[in-house]
Formats: sequence, structure tokens, C-alpha cells
Amino acid sequence: MSKNTLIIGAGGVGNVVAFKCAMNKDTFGNITLASRTLSKCDSIAKNIKDKIGISIDIASVDADDTNEVVKLIQTTKADIVINVALPYQDLTIMDACIATKVDYLDTANYEHPDTAKFEYKEQWAKDGTFKEAGIMGLLGSGFDPGATNMFCAYAQKHYFDEIHTIDILDCNAGDHGYPFATNFNPEINLREVSAKGRYWENGEWIETEPMEIMQVWDYPEVGPKDSYLLYHEEMESLVKHIKGLKRIRFFMTFGQSYLTHMKCLENVGMLGIKEVEHKGMKIVPIEFLSTLLPDPASLGPRTKGKTNIGIVAEGLKDGKKRKIYIYQVKDHEECYAEVMSQGVSYTTGVPAMIGAKLILDGIWSGKGVFNMEQLDPNPFMELMNTQGLPWKIKEMEA
Repeated sequence: MSKNTLIIGAGGVGNVVAFKCAMNKDTFGNITLASRTLSKCDSIAKNIKDKIGISIDIASVDADDTNEVVKLIQTTKADIVINVALPYQDLTIMDACIATKVDYLDTANYEHPDTAKFEYKEQWAKDGTFKEAGIMGLLGSGFDPGATNMFCAYAQKHYFDEIHTIDILDCNAGDHGYPFATNFNPEINLREVSAKGRYWENGEWIETEPMEIMQVWDYPEVGPKDSYLLYHEEMESLVKHIKGLKRIRFFMTFGQSYLTHMKCLENVGMLGIKEVEHKGMKIVPIEFLSTLLPDPASLGPRTKGKTNIGIVAEGLKDGKKRKIYIYQVKDHEECYAEVMSQGVSYTTGVPAMIGAKLILDGIWSGKGVFNMEQLDPNPFMELMNTQGLPWKIKEMEA
């Protein structure tokens, strides 16, 4: 029986998910792409039809309104909802899935629009209601979180008896030619980067100032890059599920131009998330800034270079020290040639499709709310190799 797939969100990642689901139509069946802005859905649907000859449906939805999402799920008879809207909307979409008893998947954990903080707490709290509804909720099926969680689970399953330390390393060496732009939603990106850093060591979280800790890492096929310690959501679940873990950190690369622009914007208050009054109007500075910056979905045709995202894990196997590096390299121009998006959207969107495919194909199943590393990594890692994200692994000196 043909499946029905509902994708909510028509930004850069939504474009990739829609393209890749259409390319795997045998699994995803009838596909509907929905967003508050119908014109974005229409543009993506037209590109998919023109490029690969497959038609998808489109719909308008306010993802902040659970009742609207419920009606759309019922109208489309969706078997799964792939949420690639804003993290602010995770809870309303999850509630709609509970009400309609439909499986749910997202790529980023919940973030309150008025608080520059993201955590799984409120999504994990829905585990009981997901179980009562008899459905599966899969959290963080992007790249980081997502594929990086799978790398950790794969390392734990095949390479270690105990993993003691993990460093997650995220490098985007792409050049879009703008003085300043963000590779995904500007509000989310700038809130994440300007927040205090955090890492987990010996059972406790240690907080750092933004960009306080930096290391130079030599990324294969890219080269040495300044990499800054940030807090990132996958660490919150990995500390619960990786055996023997003593420390986990997350590093991301930034060029000096990006950091200088961001610091200037922060200094003048443009990263603020509270309303301010401007000529008798109420505006949120970071929302106004996002309207001035290039749309991340528009960066695809002008971005050159590569991404390299992976993990370095160190621990014990058969009583001996071991250290491995699992990573994935993707070329921005190759991504655009395939699905008309740049590499950051591609590396997030493909894992979202893979996670949904494994659920629809019955390979991953369960009732309740799950993080990626709680599931068998083998089929996910196999599909990464065949769906556009081939990965590599190398032994390092421990």
C-alpha cells in the first residue's frame, strides 16, 4: 500500500528533503511539502518536477498552530511527518502527531523563541504520550545532531568496549562570496554561535565564554582550520547513551570575517531576542537582522568548497587504547548540481530523509521518543553511503 509523507518546512533543508524523498518515491509514496509561505513550496515542487520528473503536492500551514497541523495530517493521510520547520515549532508539530497517531521526525531540538537556549527536556517529556499513541518520535535526524550520533553509536558497536572521549568536529569550508551570511536560519545560527560554550567532563557540564576555547584541526580534503568549542544539542543525549564516556566536546569552524561581523552585530544589540521600540513599532533585533541577510536557501548556486563533519573517539578495545576518526566530506557544488542546495542544507536534509525511510520501511521501529544513538546504526550508515553522504573511517594513534 502506498505511503503518504508530509514534509513541513520549505527552506534550504526542506528543499533537500523534498528532493531526496522524491528520488526515493518507492518508500515515500505521495509527498506533500507544506510551509507558511506557499510560494516557497511551489518553487521547490516545480524544480523537482523539472529536474527529476516527479510531482509532489504542496500545502499552506501555520506550524505554530497545532490544530492546523492536525487538519493537514488528516487531509494528506500522512504516515509520517518530517519536521524541517523552525525548532520553535517542534512541540506543536509533535502534539499534532500525538493527536493523529502519526510518526514524527525532526532535525533539531526544541528552542523557545524568547529564550536563547535549546534542550531536549520538553521533547523527552512527551515520551509517555507518544507511547500511549503507539507512535515513534525520532529527534535530531540531521547531521549534527543526527549522523554524528550515528557515528558515535557505530563506533561503540564495532570499535570499542568503552568510549572515554568524543570530539565532534564540524567544518564548513564553503565560500558564498558575501561579506556575511549564515548557512542556515540566521536567528537559529546566530543564537547558537553567540551563546556560552559548554562541554561535559567527568559527570558535569562545564561552561565557557563564547569562542573561549579554540583548537586548530587538520580536516581531511580541507586542511587546517580554527575550530571553536560550542555547546551543541547532541551532546545532551550522547552522555546518556555512550558507555564509559568521560568527556564530550563539540567544535565548529569559523573564519575571522564571520566572527568579526558577529561580534560587531552583538555589540550594537542586533542579536537581541527581546522586543525593542523603533519609531513607534515593536521589533525583535535578530528577526530584523534576518530579513537583511541573504536567505540561506539562495546560497546554493554561489557556494564553492567542502564540508567535513565527523567525530574523533578514544577509548578501549580488548583492554588496549584505541582512537578512530569517522568523517564525511561533501562538495557544495556537487550538492547544488544534484538537488539545487548548498552543502550545509544537503548534509542536514539527507539524514532526515534516511531516518524517515528507515521508519517507513519498518527497519527502525518503536513506541515513544528516541534519540538517534538509541537505534541500530548499521542501516543508517549503509544508506549514507548510497544516498549521497559516503563516509570514511581511519585509525589514529591513541
